[in-house]
Amino acid sequence: MPFDRPLPDFDVAADYWSLRFVEETSESLAVRKNVAQPLEVATDRGAMATVHADGGIGYAATSDLSAAGLAAALDEALAWARATARMGLVDPRTLPRPAARGEYRSPSLDAPRPSRGEIYEMLAAESRAAAIDPRIVDWAAHVDLRTATHRLVTSAGGDVVQRFRFVYAGVSATAHANGDTQKRTLAGDRAICQQGAGEVLERAGFVGSGRQVAEEALELVLAPNCPTGTMDVLLAPDQMILQIHESIGHPLELDRILGDERNFAGTSFVTPDMFGSYRYGSELLDVTFDPTVEGELASYGWDDDGTPAERVHLIEHGILKRPLGGAISQVRAGLPGVANSRAASWNRPPIDRMANLNVEPGDASFDAMVGAIGRGVFMQTNSSWSIDDSRNKFQFGCERARLIEDGRLGAVVKNPNYRGISASFWRSLAMVGDASTRRVLGTPFCGKGEPAQIIRVGHASPACVFRGVDVFGGEA
Repeated sequence: MPFDRPLPDFDVAADYWSLRFVEETSESLAVRKNVAQPLEVATDRGAMATVHADGGIGYAATSDLSAAGLAAALDEALAWARATARMGLVDPRTLPRPAARGEYRSPSLDAPRPSRGEIYEMLAAESRAAAIDPRIVDWAAHVDLRTATHRLVTSAGGDVVQRFRFVYAGVSATAHANGDTQKRTLAGDRAICQQGAGEVLERAGFVGSGRQVAEEALELVLAPNCPTGTMDVLLAPDQMILQIHESIGHPLELDRILGDERNFAGTSFVTPDMFGSYRYGSELLDVTFDPTVEGELASYGWDDDGTPAERVHLIEHGILKRPLGGAISQVRAGLPGVANSRAASWNRPPIDRMANLNVEPGDASFDAMVGAIGRGVFMQTNSSWSIDDSRNKFQFGCERARLIEDGRLGAVVKNPNYRGISASFWRSLAMVGDASTRRVLGTPFCGKGEPAQIIRVGHASPACVFRGVDVFGGEA
C-alpha cells in the first residue's frame, strides 16, 4: 500500500502537486437495554490528488491506489487546474509548497487496546447498572474505536505520515414519569472523544457511570423547571465546549468570513478589520488553537496542506488576534492564520476547520466560583443549540442544572436554557476556572462545506462564570 512504500516518479507538467492518502478503520460497539447491538466494522481508503498549474488549482480523488490509478488522478487534477485557472480566487504560485518530512503518532498507539469481548462486557455492566427503576425507559452504552493513517507526499520533497487512534464513548439513560421525559448522558453525545486507548475511558470515568446517569435522569424527571430571569450562569466544561464551538470556532473560520459558506452554513459577524483590535471577550478570555495537545481529539503534526502544527492564540486577554485560516485563505485575506486546512477524508479537499480550540484555564476554584454568585444557575451538558447564520445570536439548552443562592449550590432543576449574543456574551465572562475544573472533550461530528464534510474537533475548557445572562426554563 502507498502508506508505507516509496511512490513512483510521477511526471506531472505542473508547478506543484501533492498526493494525500487516507486509510481509516472504524469499530462501533454498543449495548442498549441490556442487549448487545451488532458489531459495526468498516474500512475506507483512497487518495486525493492536488495540482497547481497555469495559475489554477485542481483536485481529483481516487480509490485506485495503483501507480496507474494515482497517475490518472494527477492527470485529472491537472486538467481541472487548467480549466479553472481563469476563475480562481488566488494565484497558487503565491502559496507555500510544503516539503516537511516526518511522522506523528497518537499516544498509546502501540499499547494493547481492550478486546471486543472486554468492551462488550464493560458496556453490558454499565447497561445493567443503569436499569435501576421502571421509570428508566431507555438506556445504552457505546464505545467507538477508530484507527487511521494519513500520508501526504508533495512534489517539493515532502513526505509526512500521521498515525492516529481515536476512542469515542458514551452512556445515556432516559426517564419518564408524570408525562415528562428527561435524558441524562455522560458529558453529552460522544463528547468523550480523545486519541489513545483504554486510558481514555479511565480518564472519562466511564466505569460506574451507568448508575450515575440513571439516578440523575430520575432526579431530573421529578425536578422543577429552571427559573426564568436575568442571573449569573456557571457553565460546566461539557457545556462550555458547545459555547466555544458555535460562538468562537465557527465565527473565526476565515473562509466563512470571506463568504465561502454563506450558501450552506452561513457567514460570520466577524469581519477582517476586527483582527488585532476587537474586544471579543473580557480580559479573562484566552483562546488557543492548539493541535499539539497530547491526546486531544484533533491533535496532529501537520495539517492536510502540509503546514506544521503549532499553538497559536486566537484571542488573548479578550482581544481578537487571529482567524482560523489555512494557507489559501491567508493569501486571499492578507491575514496570518493557523495550520487548520483539514479534510474529512480522502475524497474531500481541505478547507478551513477548527482543530483543538481551547479556553485556557484561569485561577478560580469551583468552590470560589459558586461562592461568588448570589443568584444564578450551574448548568451541565449540552442538550440543544440554535444560532443564527452569522453565528451571533444564540440559544442553548442543557441537560441538568442546580440553582445557586447566596454562594451555595441548591436544588436540581430541569430544562435549563440561556440565550445571548456572541458579540457581547463573552464580555460578560467574570471568572475562569483553574486547571482542576478543566476537561478535555470534543465532537467527532462537526459539519461544514460543499460537498459536506464531517470532521473531528477537540475542545478543552475549565468551568466559567458569566454575569447577567438571560435564563429560562422549559415553560418559558
